[in-house]
Amino acid sequence: MRVLPVGPRRERGFTLVEIAIVLVIIGLLLGGILKGQEMITQARIKNAVNDFNGITAAYFAYQDRYKAVAGDDPNGGSRWNAFGAKGGTGNGRIGGTYNMPVVSPLTLDPSKDEAHEALNFWWHMRLAGFVAGPTSGNGATTQPNNAVGGLIGVQTGGLGLPGLIVCSSGIPDKIAAAVDTQLDDQKSQSGTMRAMEQVSSADVATNSTQAAAASSFQETGAKQYVLCKAI
Repeated sequence: MRVLPVGPRRERGFTLVEIAIVLVIIGLLLGGILKGQEMITQARIKNAVNDFNGITAAYFAYQDRYKAVAGDDPNGGSRWNAFGAKGGTGNGRIGGTYNMPVVSPLTLDPSKDEAHEALNFWWHMRLAGFVAGPTSGNGATTQPNNAVGGLIGVQTGGLGLPGLIVCSSGIPDKIAAAVDTQLDDQKSQSGTMRAMEQVSSADVATNSTQAAAASSFQETGAKQYVLCKAI
Protein backbone atom coordinates (compact mmCIF):
# COMPACT_ATOMS: atom_id res chain seq x y z
CA MET A 1 0.00 0.00 0.00
CA ARG A 2 1.30 3.40 -0.97
CA VAL A 3 1.62 5.88 1.82
CA LEU A 4 1.11 9.51 0.83
CA PRO A 5 3.64 11.96 2.17
CA VAL A 6 2.45 14.09 5.05
CA GLY A 7 2.99 17.84 4.62
CA PRO A 8 1.30 21.23 4.92
CA ARG A 9 -2.00 21.60 3.03
CA ARG A 10 -2.04 24.16 0.31
CA GLU A 11 -5.14 26.47 0.31
CA ARG A 12 -6.42 27.31 -3.11
CA GLY A 13 -7.24 31.07 -3.42
CA PHE A 14 -9.35 32.97 -5.92
CA THR A 15 -7.85 33.63 -9.29
CA LEU A 16 -7.70 37.11 -10.73
CA VAL A 17 -10.41 36.14 -13.22
CA GLU A 18 -12.76 35.02 -10.43
CA ILE A 19 -12.15 38.20 -8.45
CA ALA A 20 -12.79 40.28 -11.57
CA ILE A 21 -16.10 38.48 -12.17
CA VAL A 22 -17.21 39.12 -8.59
CA LEU A 23 -16.31 42.80 -8.85
CA VAL A 24 -18.25 43.11 -12.10
CA ILE A 25 -21.32 41.52 -10.50
CA ILE A 26 -21.09 43.84 -7.49
CA GLY A 27 -20.74 46.82 -9.82
CA LEU A 28 -23.83 45.80 -11.79
CA LEU A 29 -25.84 45.37 -8.58
CA LEU A 30 -24.78 48.76 -7.23
CA GLY A 31 -25.47 50.39 -10.58
CA GLY A 32 -28.95 48.89 -10.65
CA ILE A 33 -29.71 50.08 -7.11
CA LEU A 34 -28.48 53.60 -7.79
CA LYS A 35 -30.37 53.74 -11.08
CA GLY A 36 -33.52 52.57 -9.33
CA GLN A 37 -33.16 55.23 -6.65
CA GLU A 38 -32.68 57.91 -9.28
CA MET A 39 -35.80 56.74 -11.13
CA ILE A 40 -37.80 57.00 -7.90
CA THR A 41 -36.46 60.51 -7.30
CA GLN A 42 -37.31 61.60 -10.84
CA ALA A 43 -40.82 60.18 -10.47
CA ARG A 44 -41.32 62.14 -7.25
CA ILE A 45 -40.08 65.33 -8.89
CA LYS A 46 -42.56 64.81 -11.72
CA ASN A 47 -45.40 64.12 -9.26
CA ALA A 48 -44.61 67.26 -7.26
CA VAL A 49 -44.59 69.37 -10.43
CA ASN A 50 -47.89 67.81 -11.51
CA ASP A 51 -49.42 68.58 -8.09
CA PHE A 52 -48.72 72.30 -8.44
CA ASN A 53 -49.81 72.44 -12.07
CA GLY A 54 -52.92 70.33 -11.46
CA ILE A 55 -54.18 72.37 -8.52
CA THR A 56 -53.53 75.61 -10.39
CA ALA A 57 -55.52 74.32 -13.37
CA ALA A 58 -58.34 73.15 -11.10
CA TYR A 59 -58.46 76.54 -9.36
CA PHE A 60 -58.92 78.39 -12.64
CA ALA A 61 -61.41 75.83 -13.95
CA TYR A 62 -63.57 76.29 -10.83
CA GLN A 63 -63.32 80.07 -11.10
CA ASP A 64 -64.26 79.95 -14.77
CA ARG A 65 -67.27 77.71 -14.12
CA TYR A 66 -68.68 79.35 -10.98
CA LYS A 67 -67.14 82.85 -11.08
CA ALA A 68 -65.90 82.37 -7.51
CA VAL A 69 -62.95 81.03 -5.56
CA ALA A 70 -63.35 77.47 -4.28
CA GLY A 71 -63.73 77.46 -0.50
CA ASP A 72 -64.70 81.14 -0.55
CA ASP A 73 -67.62 80.56 -2.95
CA PRO A 74 -70.72 82.04 -1.21
CA ASN A 75 -73.07 79.89 -3.31
CA GLY A 76 -71.35 76.61 -2.52
CA GLY A 77 -73.80 75.79 0.26
CA SER A 78 -76.93 76.19 -1.86
CA ARG A 79 -75.33 74.55 -4.92
CA TRP A 80 -74.41 71.35 -3.05
CA ASN A 81 -76.99 71.50 -0.28
CA ALA A 82 -77.68 67.79 -0.70
CA PHE A 83 -74.17 67.07 0.52
CA GLY A 84 -74.40 69.48 3.44
CA ALA A 85 -71.82 71.77 1.82
CA LYS A 86 -71.06 75.20 3.22
CA GLY A 87 -70.47 78.43 1.36
CA GLY A 88 -67.68 80.93 1.98
CA THR A 89 -67.63 84.64 2.71
CA GLY A 90 -67.24 85.58 -0.94
CA ASN A 91 -64.55 88.17 -0.23
CA GLY A 92 -62.12 86.73 -2.79
CA ARG A 93 -59.54 85.37 -0.33
CA ILE A 94 -58.99 82.06 1.47
CA GLY A 95 -58.98 82.16 5.25
CA GLY A 96 -56.93 79.71 7.32
CA THR A 97 -53.60 78.02 6.60
CA TYR A 98 -52.74 75.27 4.17
CA ASN A 99 -51.80 72.82 6.94
CA MET A 100 -54.53 73.63 9.46
CA PRO A 101 -56.00 70.69 11.43
CA VAL A 102 -58.95 69.05 9.73
CA VAL A 103 -62.35 69.52 11.34
CA SER A 104 -65.62 67.80 10.60
CA PRO A 105 -67.50 69.36 7.67
CA LEU A 106 -70.55 69.53 9.94
CA THR A 107 -68.84 72.12 12.12
CA LEU A 108 -67.74 74.37 9.27
CA ASP A 109 -69.44 77.68 8.67
CA PRO A 110 -67.07 79.65 6.42
CA SER A 111 -69.94 81.94 5.41
CA LYS A 112 -69.72 83.51 8.88
CA ASP A 113 -66.06 82.87 9.68
CA GLU A 114 -63.48 82.50 6.92
CA ALA A 115 -61.01 80.74 9.26
CA HIS A 116 -61.77 77.33 7.72
CA GLU A 117 -61.96 78.27 4.06
CA ALA A 118 -58.63 76.52 3.43
CA LEU A 119 -60.41 73.27 4.30
CA ASN A 120 -63.62 74.24 2.52
CA PHE A 121 -61.52 74.71 -0.63
CA TRP A 122 -61.01 70.96 -0.94
CA TRP A 123 -64.67 70.19 -0.30
CA HIS A 124 -65.77 72.54 -3.07
CA MET A 125 -63.12 71.20 -5.44
CA ARG A 126 -64.21 67.60 -4.83
CA LEU A 127 -67.88 68.41 -5.17
CA ALA A 128 -67.16 70.16 -8.47
CA GLY A 129 -65.24 67.11 -9.68
CA PHE A 130 -61.90 68.90 -10.13
CA VAL A 131 -60.11 67.02 -7.35
CA ALA A 132 -60.46 63.35 -6.46
CA GLY A 133 -61.62 62.36 -2.99
CA PRO A 134 -64.70 61.91 -0.79
CA THR A 135 -67.50 64.47 -1.01
CA SER A 136 -68.99 63.75 2.42
CA GLY A 137 -67.73 62.82 5.87
CA ASN A 138 -64.53 64.01 7.51
CA GLY A 139 -62.46 63.14 4.44
CA ALA A 140 -64.25 65.79 2.39
CA THR A 141 -62.21 68.60 3.96
CA THR A 142 -58.94 66.70 4.30
CA GLN A 143 -55.90 68.07 2.48
CA PRO A 144 -54.41 65.62 -0.04
CA ASN A 145 -50.93 64.17 0.37
CA ASN A 146 -48.02 64.67 -1.99
CA ALA A 147 -45.73 61.96 -3.36
CA VAL A 148 -43.53 61.95 -0.23
CA GLY A 149 -46.37 61.88 2.31
CA GLY A 150 -46.50 65.60 3.08
CA LEU A 151 -49.56 67.85 2.93
CA ILE A 152 -50.77 69.89 -0.01
CA GLY A 153 -52.90 72.90 0.83
CA VAL A 154 -53.84 76.47 -0.02
CA GLN A 155 -53.88 79.76 1.82
CA THR A 156 -53.73 83.48 1.16
CA GLY A 157 -50.17 84.82 1.30
CA GLY A 158 -47.00 83.35 2.74
CA LEU A 159 -43.20 83.42 2.34
CA GLY A 160 -43.50 86.86 0.82
CA LEU A 161 -45.94 85.70 -1.86
CA PRO A 162 -49.21 87.67 -2.14
CA GLY A 163 -52.59 86.29 -3.11
CA LEU A 164 -53.57 82.63 -3.15
CA ILE A 165 -50.69 80.17 -2.85
CA VAL A 166 -50.39 76.38 -3.01
CA CYS A 167 -48.02 74.80 -0.47
CA SER A 168 -46.56 71.30 -0.31
CA SER A 169 -44.67 70.10 2.78
CA GLY A 170 -42.07 67.47 3.61
CA ILE A 171 -40.25 67.78 0.27
CA PRO A 172 -36.67 66.37 0.39
CA ASP A 173 -33.99 68.92 -0.50
CA LYS A 174 -32.97 67.41 -3.84
CA ILE A 175 -36.58 67.18 -5.01
CA ALA A 176 -37.41 70.67 -3.76
CA ALA A 177 -34.54 72.25 -5.67
CA ALA A 178 -35.45 70.35 -8.85
CA VAL A 179 -39.12 71.35 -8.65
CA ASP A 180 -38.21 75.01 -8.23
CA THR A 181 -35.83 74.69 -11.17
CA GLN A 182 -38.58 73.31 -13.40
CA LEU A 183 -41.34 75.68 -12.34
CA ASP A 184 -39.52 78.87 -11.42
CA ASP A 185 -36.07 80.42 -11.04
CA GLN A 186 -34.06 77.85 -9.01
CA LYS A 187 -34.03 80.27 -6.06
CA SER A 188 -35.78 79.61 -2.75
CA GLN A 189 -36.55 83.23 -1.86
CA SER A 190 -37.59 84.82 -5.14
CA GLY A 191 -39.94 84.28 -8.04
CA THR A 192 -43.41 82.75 -7.97
CA MET A 193 -42.23 79.68 -6.01
CA ARG A 194 -40.50 79.95 -2.64
CA ALA A 195 -39.38 77.56 0.06
CA MET A 196 -38.74 77.40 3.77
CA GLU A 197 -36.76 74.75 5.59
CA GLN A 198 -38.98 72.35 7.51
CA VAL A 199 -37.14 71.51 10.70
CA SER A 200 -39.88 69.32 12.18
CA SER A 201 -43.35 68.09 11.28
CA ALA A 202 -44.81 70.95 13.33
CA ASP A 203 -42.62 73.60 11.69
CA VAL A 204 -44.78 74.22 8.66
CA ALA A 205 -46.45 77.56 9.27
CA THR A 206 -46.16 79.76 6.20
CA ASN A 207 -48.03 82.86 7.27
CA SER A 208 -46.09 85.85 5.96
CA THR A 209 -45.75 87.21 9.50
CA GLN A 210 -44.49 83.89 10.89
CA ALA A 211 -42.00 82.55 8.38
CA ALA A 212 -39.51 83.73 5.79
CA ALA A 213 -38.21 81.93 2.73
CA ALA A 214 -34.88 80.12 2.99
CA SER A 215 -31.90 82.02 1.62
CA SER A 216 -31.00 79.08 -0.65
CA PHE A 217 -31.58 75.38 -1.21
CA GLN A 218 -29.06 73.17 0.56
CA GLU A 219 -28.81 69.62 -0.76
CA THR A 220 -27.41 67.76 2.24
CA GLY A 221 -29.63 64.72 1.82
CA ALA A 222 -31.18 65.39 5.23
CA LYS A 223 -33.13 68.63 4.82
CA GLN A 224 -36.81 69.00 3.99
CA TYR A 225 -38.65 72.02 2.63
CA VAL A 226 -42.11 73.47 2.37
CA LEU A 227 -42.62 74.67 -1.21
CA CYS A 228 -45.20 77.36 -1.92
CA LYS A 229 -46.23 78.64 -5.34
CA ALA A 230 -48.39 81.60 -6.24
CA ILE A 231 -51.43 80.80 -8.33
